Amino acid sequence: MKKELMIFLGIFLFLAIGMHFKEWISHPIEHIMALPDAGAYGLGPFHPLIITFVLYAFIGLIRGIAKLFSK
Repeated sequence: MKKELMIFLGIFLFLAIGMHFKEWISHPIEHIMALPDAGAYGLGPFHPLIITFVLYAFIGLIRGIAKLFSK
C-alpha cells in the first residue's frame, strides 16, 4: 500500500511540475490558491487528482499485463 501511494504521489508531482513548471517556480502559493477556480478540461478543482488517477490506472494496467507475461 505504501509503495502504491508513493507511486501515485510521484506521478502527481511529476505531472504537476511538468505541466506548470513556470507557475511552481514563480508563484507556487498563488497557483495553489487559484485551484478552486480552475476549470481545466471541464474537471474543475479536482483535475490534478483525476488526471493523476487516470495515468496511475494506465500504468497499473501496463504493470499488470507485464506481471502476467513474466510468470
